Amino acid sequence: MPCQIPRPASAEVRETVACSDGYAYAELTPDGDTGRAALADEIALAIAYNGLSQAVMMVSPGDLEDFVHGFSLGAGLIESIDDIYDVRLTVHGDAIAAEVQVSNRAFWALKDQRRQLAGSTGCGLCGVEALDQALPDLPMLPSAQLPPAAHLEHLRERVNAVQEIGRRSGALHAALFVDGAGEIRLCREDIGRHNALDKLIGALKRQRLDLAGGFAVVTSRCSLELIHKAVRAGLPTLVSLSAPTALTVQWAREHNLNLIHLPHRSAPRIYSPAPPAA
Repeated sequence: MPCQIPRPASAEVRETVACSDGYAYAELTPDGDTGRAALADEIALAIAYNGLSQAVMMVSPGDLEDFVHGFSLGAGLIESIDDIYDVRLTVHGDAIAAEVQVSNRAFWALKDQRRQLAGSTGCGLCGVEALDQALPDLPMLPSAQLPPAAHLEHLRERVNAVQEIGRRSGALHAALFVDGAGEIRLCREDIGRHNALDKLIGALKRQRLDLAGGFAVVTSRCSLELIHKAVRAGLPTLVSLSAPTALTVQWAREHNLNLIHLPHRSAPRIYSPAPPAA
């Protein structure tokens, strides 16, 4: 199944690699040969909740509603995507504004969070607040079975086959969902590794896909923030194409998230749950 080409936020926004013959370049060689290359696009996205500005970030301009939903959930700004009532995207030149309407419960929690941050900053405790955000309290996931080894066979090649925009541009991360039957159901791509997972989580929640028996795949470095997002989304298993850090493994084990690294030329390595003691 090909990776879905990002849908533009409006008729004015397009993905460069999908809608253009690319950008001209000259090779740094004696002959100075020239060619054209498809390049990934990026835009500035400003997100506001009930009129309150929250964040501005650089993203790829596709699947932005998925991103808004996944970012809001993964960052702990909402408890459920049902807290989001509406997302309106407005183009402003090379930027897009996302006006998000959320429930009163979510909005008051968000405002309280901002007040706490402002108070901490005012009394010189911004470092403590930053640590609270970097190492948050997360729910414990129910234990889940590991995916069958057969579902991981040739996974790198399968990921490459569906990561259409990244394959053309060489500049995008991807996050994918493999269902309980071992089939790739969704693929989301972005210039940011966090953004790609946010888009995937948003798509999973909006489409109400069954996560049981399935797993998410990330093509990027597996950092602690990706563990936070996976746990908050209720993903049972996270497969990374790059090795995790020690802290990432520790948090995955503490929160019952199955964590698997898929090396280039070795068998899959299960870091969480921890293997039996020798």
